[in-house]
Amino acid sequence: MKPPPASVPFAGPFALATLSAPDGPAFPALVTSDERVIDLRVALEAPGSTVRDLLDRWGDVLPRLRAVAAGRDGERRPPTGFRVHAPVEPRQVLQSGANYRRHVIDLHMAHRDPSDDRPDDVRRAEAAEIMDRRAAEDLPYVFIGLPSAITGPYDDVVLPAWAEQPDWELELAAVIGRPAHRVSVEDALSYVAGYTIANDLTDRAAVFRRDMPQIGTDWLRSKNAPGFTPLGPWIVPAESVADPDDLRVTLKLNGEVMQDESTKDMIFGVARVVSYASQVARLLPGDLVLTGSPAGNGMHWGRLLRGGDVMDGSITGLGAQRTRCVTEAP
Repeated sequence: MKPPPASVPFAGPFALATLSAPDGPAFPALVTSDERVIDLRVALEAPGSTVRDLLDRWGDVLPRLRAVAAGRDGERRPPTGFRVHAPVEPRQVLQSGANYRRHVIDLHMAHRDPSDDRPDDVRRAEAAEIMDRRAAEDLPYVFIGLPSAITGPYDDVVLPAWAEQPDWELELAAVIGRPAHRVSVEDALSYVAGYTIANDLTDRAAVFRRDMPQIGTDWLRSKNAPGFTPLGPWIVPAESVADPDDLRVTLKLNGEVMQDESTKDMIFGVARVVSYASQVARLLPGDLVLTGSPAGNGMHWGRLLRGGDVMDGSITGLGAQRTRCVTEAP
């Protein structure tokens, strides 16, 4: 496997991964805290299974994973030589936008209408008022992504030739562990099997339709190019994450810190986002609920992604990912 930029441990005794040996098929793996890989097709006597298959039976599988991690039986291999894929292939991807207070203010400032000549402090106050109103009404902003945009945590990201302003958005992603429909905020986290890292790349120039501005946002074009959602490396079980609303989200571009914020800055916490998404959609095991990205995107810095850039993303207790940007060949 391509290693992360440095040894970044995950929380708890084990995590789930999808790995493959050279020229071999992808398989579900348990990665232990002492950096050993266990093939779960063998350990669980489940040939042909995937991580999503395990999540489909999460209530029964989790105790067995604890036993596998604690035991010494079976083959435990070092992680070298494996390719790390996205840890799960979800059926559905639900994405939360404008969910960090400082981030919303930055985007509000960056997307200034050319005709808007109001002072910056007035526009910032307007953004704060909008967020306060949203929080009071308990209406997270959730939209749908495509599973085909997902790629591995160390894979190259191809920037499409048409993407004029490709940007990064590192996010905490909740992985659903049992069907969830119309669940309460109080119960929502019990439907989460674990957490992983997602980088929800966005072409800012494509967010709003130029030909039909009144139609609103175009998330298909702006967020769903192949490889625009690097995911992983691991799924860390929820029982190993003490508080998903208090994790540090950090993204570096070519070694320079661009995003560095706690999930405490979320307007709607993980439970509220999962509950809200479930009020309409029936969430299924393996589905991803992305919880939004903190301040520090490229639009804020005036520096968008280009070929050769390297993004290092990490979240407390969930490991780290590294992706290199390449320009689409003509």
